[in-house]
Amino acid sequence: MIELSVQLVVILFFVALIAGFIDAIAGGGGLITIPALLMTGMPPALALGTNKLQACGGSFSASLYFLRKRAVDLKTFFLIILMTFIGAVLGTVLIQAVDASIIKKILPVLVLLIGLYFLFTPKLGDEDRHQRISYAAFAFTAGLGIGFYDGFFGPGTGSLFSLACVTLLGFNLAKATAHAKVLNFTSNIASLIFFLLGGQIMWTVGLAMMAGQFIGANWGAKMVLSKGKALIRPMVVVMSFIMTAKMAYDQGWFG
Repeated sequence: MIELSVQLVVILFFVALIAGFIDAIAGGGGLITIPALLMTGMPPALALGTNKLQACGGSFSASLYFLRKRAVDLKTFFLIILMTFIGAVLGTVLIQAVDASIIKKILPVLVLLIGLYFLFTPKLGDEDRHQRISYAAFAFTAGLGIGFYDGFFGPGTGSLFSLACVTLLGFNLAKATAHAKVLNFTSNIASLIFFLLGGQIMWTVGLAMMAGQFIGANWGAKMVLSKGKALIRPMVVVMSFIMTAKMAYDQGWFG
């Protein structure tokens, strides 16, 4: 069993705090926390399970803040939340039996396109627009599909949910970010259940990082509602490009 020093756990707490702040605004916090956990010498499965535990702290904190500020209506979003949960469960089950290498190869291009989309459509998400599909249709397409993706692989889930809410439901960027965080918390919980069943969690580290995530995400959520699109758009673009570079580098795109 791996044992980490108190000093290292404290460092991971602050890593999670920073990741929670960034993730609440633009997504991509896992790019910070997963490498940090792997650098401690944890096996990949244990690192991913511990990461899901600490990520739940951040997504719960941000979701709670948005709900308290009435930025999200759970009643109208219930079916979408349910289908997101089901999708994440299916994805988590399938990833244990299927090779995810194809998804890994496609993902950098997908995340890059999200960043470019927000970069070159400056008026996108400035205010609410025409809703293109019903909540029910969104639940069975974007909710189920992105939830499945988060359970199956994960990086960039928050950005995908935000983009879907803006383009399909016509939400402004701040509103989309608030709803995306609630959906991301839903898929995180679904995946966490299966990591719990598999015993793939280091509790000391996971709980310490969860506390950091909780604080950081709360600060980030406040910034979303106070600063809105002025803060969200550039952070989404920057995090999308960073995620693309990181995943492309991991796959050896640069030689």
